[in-house]
Amino acid sequence: MEKQGLAMAPIYKGDISIMRYEKRIKPWIVVRLLPNLQRTVVGRFRSWSDADGHLRVLKQLLPAARLTVIFDPID
Repeated sequence: MEKQGLAMAPIYKGDISIMRYEKRIKPWIVVRLLPNLQRTVVGRFRSWSDADGHLRVLKQLLPAARLTVIFDPID
């Protein structure tokens, strides 16, 4: 059985706090904008420069996609 990363693992009782921690340490997200004001998170990053670098590569691979980097603060 292969190990799964945090983003792919199913959520159990103890995993909720792990996911909150991951969101706290990775506040920069790359978002794909969809019709009807919907969005999907492509990835989470610790720094803006990492997110921006990922965004540039995605724009080269998917030129028609509407992508942006946003800061997602945790309450």
